[in-house]
Amino acid sequence: MGGGINYLVMLRDSLTLVVLLFCSILSFTFMIERWLYFRKADGDGDELLGHVHKLLESGKAEQAAGVVQKHSSAVARVIHYGLLHSARPRRDLEELLVTKQKEERLMLERRLGVLGTLGNIAPFIGLFGTVVGIIKAFRDLALSGVGGPTVVARGIAEALVATAGGLLVAIPAVIVYNYFMRRVKQISVGMEVASTRLLVLLGAK
Repeated sequence: MGGGINYLVMLRDSLTLVVLLFCSILSFTFMIERWLYFRKADGDGDELLGHVHKLLESGKAEQAAGVVQKHSSAVARVIHYGLLHSARPRRDLEELLVTKQKEERLMLERRLGVLGTLGNIAPFIGLFGTVVGIIKAFRDLALSGVGGPTVVARGIAEALVATAGGLLVAIPAVIVYNYFMRRVKQISVGMEVASTRLLVLLGAK
């Protein structure tokens, strides 16, 4: 259509849209990477502690550590770390488990800051592109001297694509960021519960 908006030409001519496209690719890549990581990091601590408890009662501490090591969840890594240092005094073991939980949480939150940042700045990038586009539309009108509202309307319509692009990047990034932060909280609570229960099991051994 002759009067339509050519998005490919706009993408070629607009630095803002190129930046937003890069942000979109970056956001999507981190979403997939974090989703795969959380799939591995999630796990049932109670079920794992049940196996550990049975082996500890049988005096098979090394075998218990081996069983836990086969699991890739964050809870399993905390339990395994506790079993490796089970000979230490209880107070020292508590502190070691707390540091391990912090380490695992840091790994869970890795790259989530990028998603949060993209969700915050993408609308402003789009708005900047819109403002620049409107300025260009009025400049073109002043230079052409003809076309009237048609020239301005077309220029503004093209400029508003930048705002839409910014929102298109920001909305999924914010939704996914909030989802992953909720998962971080759930897994962190699971690690704390597993650590406390492991201390009880080791203390009763």
